[in-house]
Amino acid sequence: MWSLIDPVTLLLASLIIVIGAVTQSLLGFGLAVVSTPLLYIVDPELVPVPVIILSFSIALLTLLRERGNLELGGLQYALAGRIPGSLLGVTLLLAPRAVLGLIIAVIVGAAVVMSLKKFSVAVTRRNLFIAGAFSGIFGTVAGIGGPPMALLLTGREAGKFRAALSAFFMVSTCISLLLLALSGMVSWRDLLLSALLLPAVVLGFLASGILLPRVDKRRTRLLTLALCGASALLLALKSLWALLS
Repeated sequence: MWSLIDPVTLLLASLIIVIGAVTQSLLGFGLAVVSTPLLYIVDPELVPVPVIILSFSIALLTLLRERGNLELGGLQYALAGRIPGSLLGVTLLLAPRAVLGLIIAVIVGAAVVMSLKKFSVAVTRRNLFIAGAFSGIFGTVAGIGGPPMALLLTGREAGKFRAALSAFFMVSTCISLLLLALSGMVSWRDLLLSALLLPAVVLGFLASGILLPRVDKRRTRLLTLALCGASALLLALKSLWALLS
């Protein structure tokens, strides 16, 4: 196992995933927004395929818990948009590692801005398709498919919001993984790394069940976005340094 990933890297990655899984279980999205920039700093090989697989796992667990609140409400149009967005995302993954780091940092920064701003966007077929397309780009490059959809669905009651996003994540991550596999970008190492990190997802999900009735959702959200912003800035600086060296 240590030839696959060294123990310190595995421990750090697991801790990052636990925090991300807790965040997503509480807020409806967040595993990838929290985890991707930090994981890319720890080990770039953990992005995007393991993050996408782990995002599917937490979405499945969350949907099982929130299944009574599920209302699809036109999500099929967002899923249709996810396909061309994911194709563009696959193309962006061909960029050099330092450039890819900058792209991921920009995506995380955009996700933070989307989450902070209180936009009022009508839930129309066109807007669902557009949000799905951006979700496809963000989700395929960095595993961060949530913010564009969260921006559109933000008016829903918390349980319905989490259920709708989780249902969307489950299908959309499969779309991204299929396109990545067809492009030869999914390896056995990706699958094994995902398996090693899966217990961290389960631990974070179980912890969220205890925290759900006790935490201040607004404060948690703001702290999460502050962490995401700081990690995106750190990744941007690291990538710029690599480009200029």
